Amino acid sequence: MRYQGKTVLITGAAGGFGRLAAEMFAAEGALLCLADLDREAVTAVAARLGGDVIAEACDVSQEGQVAALVAVVMAQFGRLDVAINNAGIGQSFTKLTELDLATFDRLMAVNARGVFLGMKHQLPPMLAAKTGAILNVASAAGLVGAGMLSGYAASKHAVVGLTKAAADEVARHNVRVNALCPSFAATPLFDEMADDLAGARGESREDAYARIAARVPMRRVAAPEEVARAMLWLCAPENSFMTGQAVAVDGGLTAV
Repeated sequence: MRYQGKTVLITGAAGGFGRLAAEMFAAEGALLCLADLDREAVTAVAARLGGDVIAEACDVSQEGQVAALVAVVMAQFGRLDVAINNAGIGQSFTKLTELDLATFDRLMAVNARGVFLGMKHQLPPMLAAKTGAILNVASAAGLVGAGMLSGYAASKHAVVGLTKAAADEVARHNVRVNALCPSFAATPLFDEMADDLAGARGESREDAYARIAARVPMRRVAAPEEVARAMLWLCAPENSFMTGQAVAVDGGLTAV
């Protein structure tokens, strides 16, 4: 029960890593605010968890909605101990020269601007309380080159840069900011990427899965639970001296 009585905000909480993290934080006693673009889906997640959980619709690329989300947390719970900026989108495998501007701009708006706006409004209550932890979900693609995923990689490199800059600014106030950089994991977003690759190559999803897994030194993709458990550890009170880090949970992908 490491998070007993702690208030935790999670964006992108309707599925994938966000939903699993919500379940794990709830099991450890957290008071939760779950946000997602899909109001119906995130409300269903909150209803399944029960207890001290609220659900809100939020487009993280829109400052007014992000500010309102943090205001709801403060009105409901009076504090914000942990914020996980998990909301994000992917892209299909596309050569940089063929990536359209609208797709690039949307990737930057959700993945990079969304994290910037999240921290802009999450940090003030933490700084006032002189305690708090923010975790930004980046990607292994934010640590290395990711051919055919240039827009996505650019947005996730931006997340790592924002994380390090914010950590440097607020460390002396006992507020920690870190980034989590998973590689391929068996989530709906990964299924979309695999289907896209399979369609381009005229192969099955299973073949695409195997092709992607072969690029990982551990020769498999992550279970979503492995990534969600890392979220809990990175934000945990016992991990009190880590800040400004981009932590890869990637089966060794960025080690080679």
